[in-house]
Amino acid sequence: MKRRTMTAALCAALLLTAVTTGAAVASGPHEERPSGEAAALTGTAKLYRSAGDDITFTFDAHLAAEDNDDPLKATGTFEFSHYVNGEGARAEVSVDCLLTGGDVAVVSGVVTDSDLPGAEGKRVGVTVHDLGRHDRLGYSWAATGSPAEGAELPRCVSSAPFEKVRKGTGDFEVVPWQPRL
Repeated sequence: MKRRTMTAALCAALLLTAVTTGAAVASGPHEERPSGEAAALTGTAKLYRSAGDDITFTFDAHLAAEDNDDPLKATGTFEFSHYVNGEGARAEVSVDCLLTGGDVAVVSGVVTDSDLPGAEGKRVGVTVHDLGRHDRLGYSWAATGSPAEGAELPRCVSSAPFEKVRKGTGDFEVVPWQPRL
């Protein structure tokens, strides 16, 4: 019982220190927060599809520490592509929002370059669940149709991470956001 009380007291002290100094207390796979970052989503993975579709997502999205209170100031890019039997499309996206919580990130942005007719200028959103080598991913067009179709999507909107990444490709990394409350 004495050991449990000491452990609880130590955890409370660490939490109090983090809250009062603004330091991040990391848990799980995120031992250290990169200096100067309030949140981040990075990495590349291919989605698993039994039909053999070649679907790739790559992220390089960041929220600077000085912008901690405004996830709409996130910067960076992400790319995605989907090919089946050599046919398909790819898109490059300029990030306009990044929200993370624990091992989950939602990022959105506007398509800046694509070979999918009508996609340029459209906002898309993606959700990533960082589970080590078993990451999951979801995207706004799962419910709205092609990224080239549909009404304007608000920032930081996506779907649940329902897709599994292909075995051995999951290397997404989510740096959890620590908003000042």
